[in-house]
Amino acid sequence: MSDETNTTAQPHCYHHRGVRGQGACGGAYFLAFIGAAVYFIQHSDTFWAGVLGFLKAIVWPAFLIYKIFAILKI
Repeated sequence: MSDETNTTAQPHCYHHRGVRGQGACGGAYFLAFIGAAVYFIQHSDTFWAGVLGFLKAIVWPAFLIYKIFAILKI
C-alpha cells in the first residue's frame, strides 16, 4: 500500500449537490400529508374506507391541481 493521498476525491457531500434548500418543501408536504390522512381516515366508516383515505392522502395534490385547473378552465 502506498501513502499517497487521493487528490481527486470528491467533497463529503458531493452526492447531495443540487438538493440543498428543499427540506422546507418536503417538510410542508409531509405535514400536509399527515393532515390529509387524518382527515380522510377520520371521515371513514369502515376499515377499507380508511385504507382508501390513506391512499387519497398520498395523491391529494393531484386532486387539488385538477380542481384548480377545472375552475380556471385550463
